[in-house]
Amino acid sequence: MPNSSSIIQFLLLLFTDTRQLQLLHFWLFLGIYLAALVGNGLNITTIACDQHLHTPMYFFLLNLSLLDMGCISTILPKSMDNTLWDTRAISYTGCASQVFLVFFFISAELYLLTIMAYDHYVAICKPLHYGTLLGSRACVYMAAAAWGTGFLNALLHTANTFSLPLCKGNAVDQFFSEIPQILKLSCSDAYLRGVWVIVISVCLAFGCFVFIVLSYVQIFRAMLRIPSEQGRHKAFSACLPHLVVVSLFISTSSFAYLKPPSISSPSINHVVAVLYSVVPPAVNPLIYSMRNQELKDALKKLISGCFLNQ
Repeated sequence: MPNSSSIIQFLLLLFTDTRQLQLLHFWLFLGIYLAALVGNGLNITTIACDQHLHTPMYFFLLNLSLLDMGCISTILPKSMDNTLWDTRAISYTGCASQVFLVFFFISAELYLLTIMAYDHYVAICKPLHYGTLLGSRACVYMAAAAWGTGFLNALLHTANTFSLPLCKGNAVDQFFSEIPQILKLSCSDAYLRGVWVIVISVCLAFGCFVFIVLSYVQIFRAMLRIPSEQGRHKAFSACLPHLVVVSLFISTSSFAYLKPPSISSPSINHVVAVLYSVVPPAVNPLIYSMRNQELKDALKKLISGCFLNQ
C-alpha cells in the first residue's frame, strides 16, 4: 500500500480519453487562457497608466486582476501540457506547489472581494467619510492584508494536506491538484486529524460571506433612499459587477470544497472546478469593463494612444 513518502508523482484526471476531444479541450483552454491574460493585462495596464483611475476602487480592481492572472496561470498551462502530450503525471513537488498557489490566489481573492464590498459600502453609505476611511495608506494595508492572509492560509492548508499519510494511491480525481481530491487519498484516521484546518478556513470564508451580505443589505437600503433615478442607476451600475463576481465565485468554490461525497463524480468535479477557478479570471475583466464607462473610456484612450505613437 503506497504512502506519502513513496509517492514521487500524482496522476491527474483528463477530461476525456478520446484524442480528438483532448485536442479540442487544449484549444478551448488555450483560448480561455489567452482571453484571461489579455483582459486582465489590459485592466492592469489601463489602471496603472491612467491617473484618473488611481482611486481605491480601481486599486482593488487592479489587485483582483493580478490574482486572477496568477490563479489561471497556475492551473491551465499544466492542464494544457498534459492534454497536448496525452499524459496525466505531475510531480509531487509540482502538485504541492500547485495546491499552495491555487489556494493562495483563491483565498486572497475572497478576502479582496470582501474588501471591495466594504469599499462600495463606504462609497454609497458614508460618502463624506470616504477619503478618511479609504485613504491611500489604508488601501495599501487592506490589500496587503488580503495577500498576506491568503499566503498564510495557503501555507497552513498545504502543510496540513501533505503532512497526512496518503495510503489510497496517487490518482487525483481532478484536472489540477485540488485539496479535497488529495485528502481523499489520505487514510481515514489521518483525514480526521486535519479537519480542524478545514474548519478554520470555513469559518473565515463564512465570516467574509456574512460581511459581504450585510454590506450589500446596507448598500441597497441606501440606494433606495437616493432621490434621483440617475443616482440610483449609477450606484447600482457600480455595485452590480462586484455582486455578480462575488456570487459566482463564492457559490462555486463553496460547493467544490463543501459538497458531500455522495454527489461527487468526476464530471461534477470538473464542471465545478472550471466554474470557480477558470471562468472568473476569464470573465471578470469583461464583467467590470462592460458596466464601467470610466474604465472603457480609459481603455480606448490607452489603445488610441498606442496606435498614434506608432
